[in-house]
Amino acid sequence: MADSQSPDTTDADDAEPTDGDGEQNDHHDDHGHGQDDHGDNHEHHDHGHHHAGDLAAVGVGVVTVSSSRSLDDDPSGDAIAAAFEADGHEVVTRELVRDDYDRVQAIVNRLVGRDDVNVVVTTGGTGVTPDDRTVEAVRPLLEKRLPGFGELFRRLSYDDIGTRVVGTRALAGVADGVPVFCLPGSENAATLGAEEIIVPETPHLAGLAKEDEGEVEGEAEGEE
Repeated sequence: MADSQSPDTTDADDAEPTDGDGEQNDHHDDHGHGQDDHGDNHEHHDHGHHHAGDLAAVGVGVVTVSSSRSLDDDPSGDAIAAAFEADGHEVVTRELVRDDYDRVQAIVNRLVGRDDVNVVVTTGGTGVTPDDRTVEAVRPLLEKRLPGFGELFRRLSYDDIGTRVVGTRALAGVADGVPVFCLPGSENAATLGAEEIIVPETPHLAGLAKEDEGEVEGEAEGEE
């Protein structure tokens, strides 16, 4: 449901209170992916039906979790945006937020509620240091988890960073009918996750998530 307007670019100074300037753990979030730490439907008889519901184009919200970067100096966010745009999708907003539990949770919650956002991708704050809080902030918003994303991301990352992949807590799930993906903060990790997994699968997952949301709403109305 991407709109035709140019992408929002909210940085720390003029953001809403929940969009503060942020923290990306530039030296510990990616375990070697550059600088930092680095749908579950397997029923073959349903596969064709689900592809019929794929979205032709998606609206993307990109959230960079960092205290040291700005939207003018955000190679990880740039990599995610470029991967979607190269596939014909639209980045409708880019946000910067420091590594703060409440702020990260609030901004992701706000984006999944937007009518023009079909997928949210965060980068940063997925490591194991005390100030890595993205996973903790996003996890409570997820009504459904997509464990296969983290498993596949770590498998692909192993070729780059070897056993340090054990410190990578990439996460994905569905919140309010919108797929949400949490990537590490390095440019290499963001590029890998976006190009190899997220962009190819988002039209399918976003279509399924909205379809499922509609079924749940229909059931609820029928019960009244």
